[in-house]
Amino acid sequence: MDQNTEVRVEDAGAGGGIRFRGDTIVDGRTGDVLGRIGLEHGILTFEVIPEFRGRGVATTAVREFSRVMLTRRDRLEMRIEWENPVAQRVALAAGYTRESVRRGHPELLVYSRLADDPETPALRLLPDLPGGELSDGVVTLRPLGEQDIDFYTELHNVPDVIATSVPPEQKSAEEIRRRCARAQAHWLAGDRADLVILDGATGARAGDIGLYYQEPPTGQAMIGYSMLPAYRKKGFASRAAQLLALWAFAETGIARLIAGTLPTNTGSQRVLEKAGFTREAYLRSRLPGPDGTRTDDVQYVLLAGDLLAQASGGSASHT
Repeated sequence: MDQNTEVRVEDAGAGGGIRFRGDTIVDGRTGDVLGRIGLEHGILTFEVIPEFRGRGVATTAVREFSRVMLTRRDRLEMRIEWENPVAQRVALAAGYTRESVRRGHPELLVYSRLADDPETPALRLLPDLPGGELSDGVVTLRPLGEQDIDFYTELHNVPDVIATSVPPEQKSAEEIRRRCARAQAHWLAGDRADLVILDGATGARAGDIGLYYQEPPTGQAMIGYSMLPAYRKKGFASRAAQLLALWAFAETGIARLIAGTLPTNTGSQRVLEKAGFTREAYLRSRLPGPDGTRTDDVQYVLLAGDLLAQASGGSASHT
């Protein structure tokens, strides 16, 4: 910490039995050094010694250190790497809000907290899955991660998966790596939830499904999915769509789920109809096609009431 530009916190008490001595985080009961925390040019950094991680030390330290420092300044920032979801969770739990992406090498996510922000965890539009996964016994959904790079590469090199992607282009190895490695950051930001569809019987990766929270103000989100050829026509995609929809309607502010297919993709249309979606619109020239062309999009929609009606054996009304 730059002592010439920042005020040091000298032997200040904090919640959770933590104290600060200069830039050192100390256990107030045992005197053990737990890590370090500092502020330079308004940017907060922290590190917890490995043996003390997973105990809430970082969240408590960042929250309380920030509370003290925000009595002396209007704004604090944290700059966190995309692929450090642990630090992102700490920032959110300490009341910081993800604000922007700082371009450069490396790209950094900017989290900020203002002096008049509430001292409560930041609101998350997409919470974690209960128990870390969703399952109906036949299929299981879990978050996409770096461990899925090889699978994701295989899936997104299937010709018809490429053809139905937006845009319909093969993803580079770096795009695939980023998609997997940054999936948690997007989930924490509330803009996207990427999941792997697993065969519930074997645990094998069968496909992927994503929820894209396009319009939080209106409560509308979109889903998209892809399956390996060996796992098609088993009902897995419809089950995955239903599981994701049930979670979205129960745990988030999403009120409308939409999905789109190419007019010729009757297989995907059957998947959506089996999952309870209803055809809503035909959007001309909606999507980018190959070689600079445009393609039409058949839009489907699902409301929470549709799922309730389906579960009760009735039929929802659609106007």
